[in-house]
Amino acid sequence: MMAQYLALKAEAEDCLLFYRMGDFFELFFDDAHVAAACLDIALTARGAHEGEKIPMCGVPAHAAESYLARLIKAGHRVAIADQTETPAEAKKRGGSKALVARGIVRVVTAGTLTEEALLDSRTANWCASVGEAAGEVAIAAADISTGRFEIIDSSAAGLAADLARLAPAETIAAEGSAQATVARPKADFDSARGEARLKALFGVATLDGFGSFSRAALAAAGGLVHYLDHTARGSLPFLRPPRLMRAAETMAIDRATRESLELTLTAAGQRKGSLLDAVDRTVTGAGARLLGQDIAAPLMDRAAIDERLDLVALFHDDAPLRETLRAALRALPDIGRALGRIAAGRGSPRDLGQLRDGLDGAWRLGERLERIDPAPALLAHLAPRLRGHGALIDLYARALVPAPPIDAGDGGYIAEGYDAALDDLRATGAGGRRAIAGLEADYRARTGIAALKVRHNNVLGYHIEVPARHADALMKPDSGFTHRQTLAGVVRFNAADLHEAALKVGQAGAHALAAEAAHLEDLIEAALQAREAIAATADALARLDVAAALAERAVEGGWTRPDLVDHPCFEVEGGRHPVVEAALAVRGERFVANDCRLSEDSRLWLVTGPNMGGKSTFLRQNALIAVLAQGGGYVPATAARLGLVDRLFSRVGASDNLARGRSTFMVEMVETAAILAQATPHSFVILDEVGRGTSTYDGLAIAWAVVEAIHEDNRCRCLFATHYHELTRLAERCDALSLHHVRAREWKGDLVLLHEVADGPADRSYGIAVARLAGMPPATVARAKAVLDKLEAGRAKTGGLAAGLDDLPLFAAAVEAEEAHTDALRDDLIALDIDAMTPRDALDALYRLQALARE
Repeated sequence: MMAQYLALKAEAEDCLLFYRMGDFFELFFDDAHVAAACLDIALTARGAHEGEKIPMCGVPAHAAESYLARLIKAGHRVAIADQTETPAEAKKRGGSKALVARGIVRVVTAGTLTEEALLDSRTANWCASVGEAAGEVAIAAADISTGRFEIIDSSAAGLAADLARLAPAETIAAEGSAQATVARPKADFDSARGEARLKALFGVATLDGFGSFSRAALAAAGGLVHYLDHTARGSLPFLRPPRLMRAAETMAIDRATRESLELTLTAAGQRKGSLLDAVDRTVTGAGARLLGQDIAAPLMDRAAIDERLDLVALFHDDAPLRETLRAALRALPDIGRALGRIAAGRGSPRDLGQLRDGLDGAWRLGERLERIDPAPALLAHLAPRLRGHGALIDLYARALVPAPPIDAGDGGYIAEGYDAALDDLRATGAGGRRAIAGLEADYRARTGIAALKVRHNNVLGYHIEVPARHADALMKPDSGFTHRQTLAGVVRFNAADLHEAALKVGQAGAHALAAEAAHLEDLIEAALQAREAIAATADALARLDVAAALAERAVEGGWTRPDLVDHPCFEVEGGRHPVVEAALAVRGERFVANDCRLSEDSRLWLVTGPNMGGKSTFLRQNALIAVLAQGGGYVPATAARLGLVDRLFSRVGASDNLARGRSTFMVEMVETAAILAQATPHSFVILDEVGRGTSTYDGLAIAWAVVEAIHEDNRCRCLFATHYHELTRLAERCDALSLHHVRAREWKGDLVLLHEVADGPADRSYGIAVARLAGMPPATVARAKAVLDKLEAGRAKTGGLAAGLDDLPLFAAAVEAEEAHTDALRDDLIALDIDAMTPRDALDALYRLQALARE
């Protein structure tokens, strides 16, 4: 047995191996140590290998899914080694001591899951493949739980952003690639082989009907299909024809911006607290998954966005229709994922029942929606997709019981009346069971043993059981009973007439199970024949759910439909941050709305004001409004007129990336450099406190130069928040720069933050007031105030930093003089030989240093 195990383990490579032994999946050696620690189960040992005991642990086969879920979540991959023949077949092949053959029937990985217990119903589960060829880069991605298949023409510069949009559970690439979480042989990514695999998969002679694929795209697709085939062990899961995605079709959002804006996940990796969480009012898992994809990839096609908005408007303006639709959708099962399980060979009778109920509900919903006149263009496109399965619905309605079971092994899922022969077999079995019940009464009367019972188990089948004290009467040779088994308190027997009745029941039951299994195969085949149409229905239901949910959210929050235009403006009245507003509402507080008007002659806003005053919130809320609008939803504002945003950039907040050797300031500079290199006149940029991670002079100089570059070179719409008041002088030379501030007041020594954005620069930063508000000790606050007074007095005499910036040579000279003075003080301090000093020498040195500092 261990030889068989070791051979399978070698085939499993870096996966944990679940080795089937009876009713358990066992793990051995290092796999056992890893699994026992991860699953918190007992680590035992059995036998020996090379003189050492073999570590071992196991999980029950009937509960394997829950254990697999924990292992996959922990980042492991699991190969399932199951029996590929029965013990009887093994005995026939090799005699009584023959080992049952086993093989790896599936590799379970994070990106290839279909089981309900292993998936989040409200999140897509992408497996992505990166391909490179002829200097090009592409991504192929599939969610095999629904069959969705995308191919993305990417680039070296845009690859990270495209992967961030997908957020794949697994990323595969050729060996040696920096992008791979799973490395595969380079031969799997050959573009010619990839093209051949796609043609064979979809049964076409050319791929032209799906789009024009680059060599890199074919390489990525080929690598993905090879991997899915490898994990499924020859039973390739359901893949719909690939949808070719171009970079220009969606708003470009890089990884840093997604993380900064917390579009679908917070900085802590949680859905709760993200934009998606604040917006999501969907009532189906498929709708939630689609809404997440819409927010992750806002559209660039104005006509397509308006189609989505028209559908949202229909449900927004018609409350009874919206409520009827949402109630109907809430009752429907997730037919997309049910179909995915069926196509992957892991379907159950319950999945077929979900198809029946889901398609029937979609049909009735389609009837209701097709009566709407006039109908928005998108609804006219979606409604017919809901009503294309009459024959399949009828078939499943006749064939399946109302609530089919998950496990097909025990039968009972084919409805009575569907197959007369099956009904006869069931009747025979039921008649045999009634006959057996009659035999029990006869045996009691014949033996006089009232406690006699006829029982059944999987080992003995039907048998007679009596208390041990009555067994002697049945042991007599002429009793008509045959002894089978003696236990502690009971003795078991058989009888010829019971055996004959049991044989009839068993044969009828076996034939009934075989008949049901044959019907199940036919019913599954019917679903597979209609899988493209079923998937289209699932997509239509999801889109309707998203539209109704966005309408519900808009009504709930008083949101408005954005007006999209072709020129790069950004005019928002009464804009709010959806996540912050929701959090304040829980506490019974009101969010302060603010306007934002960016136009050609005022496309760059310089926003000053105190910390905690709301600058970052103001910046973020406008970026989120752009995402929601181009995703096809209403926005949290009283009015919004927006030019399409081709690229969205956010540099608000930063943290160390120590794993990559980058400090906070380095991260800030890398992200700012990316913005300056990529932003176009149609982009939208929010920047907060650029330059704060270094010295005052360096930071101010960098911020000054960045503002000038955005104004003169990128010419994009930009909100730039800063504490460097010296930057306000740029309004004198930058025609499209507009000054604004978040309002604050000090009242009786306390800082009052008004969270209102007003015209003009802030009068000061209120930093000391914020420090007092944060609980800094009064003595420290007083000392800071004294130091500030001296600094401001000195700046009044010299004209301040801004005066120096007007004349860069003079500014540089001032910096040089300051640094020289600081260096002299430092040098004098370092030169002291403290150990050799007398108390008098130390006092003299202290006076000298103090005098030098005062200079």
